Amino acid sequence: MNSQQIKELYANYVMETYARFDVALDRGEGATLYSPEGKAYVDFTSGIGVCSLGYGDRGWAEAVMGQALKLQHVSNLFYTEPGACLAKALVERTGMSKVFFANSGAESNEGAIKLARKYARDKYGAGRETIVTLVNSFHGRTITTLAATGQDVFHQHFFPFTEGFRHVPANDYEALKAELARGDVCAVMMELVQGEGGVLPLDKEYVAKAAALCREKDVLLICDEVQTGIGRTGTLFAFQQFDIEPDVVTFAKGIAGGLPFGGFLAGSRCESVLTPGTHATTFGGNPVCAAAALYVLDTLTQELLRDVARKGAHIRASIESWSASAVKQVRGMGLMIGVSLKDAKPADAAARCIEKGLLVLTAGSDALRLLPPLTISDEEIEKGLAILKTVLGEL
Repeated sequence: MNSQQIKELYANYVMETYARFDVALDRGEGATLYSPEGKAYVDFTSGIGVCSLGYGDRGWAEAVMGQALKLQHVSNLFYTEPGACLAKALVERTGMSKVFFANSGAESNEGAIKLARKYARDKYGAGRETIVTLVNSFHGRTITTLAATGQDVFHQHFFPFTEGFRHVPANDYEALKAELARGDVCAVMMELVQGEGGVLPLDKEYVAKAAALCREKDVLLICDEVQTGIGRTGTLFAFQQFDIEPDVVTFAKGIAGGLPFGGFLAGSRCESVLTPGTHATTFGGNPVCAAAALYVLDTLTQELLRDVARKGAHIRASIESWSASAVKQVRGMGLMIGVSLKDAKPADAAARCIEKGLLVLTAGSDALRLLPPLTISDEEIEKGLAILKTVLGEL
């Protein structure tokens, strides 16, 4: 099937809820994707941070196929080895206490929200249900996670949204302190790098002070690491670079290398809040996705994570060295990079990149977002940077 035939099927049979780029993709190898006609694209998107090990990883495929042939699903009413081993690996590599497996980032964040509200109600009774999130945040597209999201553009169409969320400016400690002083807050939820909002890392001093305040007020600190987690920033989780101990950490995207998987980790003071009957999922932790996730975690050695940090620093430094007049700022952590543009529209710049063979994303109102596979080769990086340099020079 050629690209045009694929696009026609989508037009005829798939709801138009996405502003898709005008590209059909057929296969991939490393960090390079190919159209049905064979046109190559260097991939600086990894499926929006999902394909952490790139494409065509034989070990990953064998782990998935082997488990699929052995046992694909039995539900969480039974025990299976891949889920048990994955839980152990995540807990041991994070210092957290227990994990709940889900299927997506939004679902993981929903579970964390439920945990926080039950923690407060169990301990204090009614009156502490509010969750404070940050302006410019993004936490998912369910009714509840949209309410948690601190961007007005997402608060449309689907009224009434779930109540019990307030938003404060990022890096404004006094604003956060004032909200917690009201006495009705059960949790603070934050992305350590705001991804959809424009790839905006939080200030480390602010995060440390916020974590200490949460501990003082017995308010849970939830780190939404759906996009920053699983090696994306150069450590397994971004919180490990902020010198904090969150109470809950959510994850998804890159955990299973391309399969739908997610979950949340809980620290010692809230590991037992959710009990049988209070939270569940049919597919979460299924053996096939868990086997894929185990392979991803085994691959993300300390050496590979250091290489992620190196590659990210090289990409950021390269873009800055061009002194392109179209670029306002380059920011990010590891292989989560934002290129803020002065006047050009990010969507237009992304379209030009794609025409020349480089896939990129946009974020916020002014930024290109780069999320290459963690295993991208130096050669593929240079190919992608050459295209990006040309496009930025033309803006």
